[in-house]
Amino acid sequence: MFSLQLPELRPELDKLHNIFGAKNLKPIYGAGCVKNPRVMFIFMNPTGRNISANASWNGLRAPWLGTKVIWNLFNELKLISNQSFIEIQKRNSEDWTPEFAYNLYHQLDKKRVYVTNLAKCTQADARHLSNSLFQRYLSTLLREIEIINPESIIAFGNQVSSVLLGKNISVSDYSDKKKELLKIGEKTYNVYPVYYPVGQGRRNIHKAISRVRLIIG
Repeated sequence: MFSLQLPELRPELDKLHNIFGAKNLKPIYGAGCVKNPRVMFIFMNPTGRNISANASWNGLRAPWLGTKVIWNLFNELKLISNQSFIEIQKRNSEDWTPEFAYNLYHQLDKKRVYVTNLAKCTQADARHLSNSLFQRYLSTLLREIEIINPESIIAFGNQVSSVLLGKNISVSDYSDKKKELLKIGEKTYNVYPVYYPVGQGRRNIHKAISRVRLIIG
């Protein structure tokens, strides 16, 4: 399973979770294609709705496990199979298994997709997190990007995009293939700010799907 994740980042991420995360929950790490993916998706932070945040979970701890909405985006983009998506919609959170979770991320790996959150500290609920907290995770995210080396980065939402790029970003200003450039070391990455497709941003999921489809083909 570690072939789908970056174990070298875990010590620092675990320390940050101990400071900022819910004490009864585990941190959630990025997962998918860990070597030169065609796209890296960056979301905000995990919540206790993620079944793999439970201490008793014995499997991959990765974004969005045990939830439903975001998999609609992945299915519309043909990153997971229709059969898997139907199964996701049928299952309650407690019905997810480590084997099913691994299979989903194995599919994303095959499609050369990597999924992560800016902050990996799991919260009990979907409370708003401050920019200063997200800033504490920025250095590890930049290391994650360097190691992963994605062709394109999709940053979901104003806050994630702004913290990542170091300036105020409004995703409504970005359409078609309009992008920003992010320089890390000697390399420059293409970053595409996109509407956040979950929670209060769920009303914008179709805008997010349309733009991501245009960007990654």
